[in-house]
Amino acid sequence: MNIKPVRIAVLDMYQGEPNEGMRSIKAILERFSKFIDYTLYDVRSENKVPDLSYDIYISSGGPGCPLPVGEEWEQPFFNLWDSLLKHNQEPGARKKYAFLICHSFQMMAHHLGFGKVSERHSPSFGVFPIHKTEDGNKDPIIGRLPEPFYAVDSREWQVTTPDITKIVQSGGSVLCLEKIRPHVPYERAIMGVRFSNEFLGVQFHPEADAEGMYRYFARPDKKEKIIEHYGLEKYNDMISSLADPNKIELTHHAIIPCFISDAIEYFYPQLSAVGVKI
Repeated sequence: MNIKPVRIAVLDMYQGEPNEGMRSIKAILERFSKFIDYTLYDVRSENKVPDLSYDIYISSGGPGCPLPVGEEWEQPFFNLWDSLLKHNQEPGARKKYAFLICHSFQMMAHHLGFGKVSERHSPSFGVFPIHKTEDGNKDPIIGRLPEPFYAVDSREWQVTTPDITKIVQSGGSVLCLEKIRPHVPYERAIMGVRFSNEFLGVQFHPEADAEGMYRYFARPDKKEKIIEHYGLEKYNDMISSLADPNKIELTHHAIIPCFISDAIEYFYPQLSAVGVKI
């Protein structure tokens, strides 16, 4: 069956900083090479933002403050998301799909007024449980995971205090929250939001795979830094978590690949109708 490839724009938000995120995203996309073409955009370093001609948009995590500071790329970045949301509201429109990760999710949550974006009391770093809400249990993507599920969490900022009225009025829902911490007096962060039927954002790193994270943690400079900041016990616990197939590997395979697969089926429902495996 000959089909026109689904076009994906990948927004690299790492500002040139070495990372495992973009490697992982590209590795996931390569699994769908029969059905997609993708283009990379270095948003923060090269001020490059895709136009509206793509079918799917994936925006990565990244370093630094997610609140606007007036950099040249910021307004085109926000204009893109506004235009995509507006496009999807047009009657009869061929929908655009989008997935936002960590830093991008935080920026979008602030832009839409879905929650409060602030610096954490201390950085979150490691493999942690994430708890689904009632809406999360029913979500076509997050609902595929167990309660709780596990993911790599690496951030100095957070989205809290959801404006539920605004989220619901926009057709969205809060899908999951960070780990339960009864020993600290801090509000739990929002870890996933359905911005609309086609737009999904998470505050963790679902692209992370065990192989890549093990390689990252095993680097002498990273190992030394983790042990210095978090202790040897925390380091060993993270390494142990990577070996568990029911933790980040499950999340790695269940979220972004399923999001892309569902989007491809929306664009080409005839594939599943004739039994083509995406």
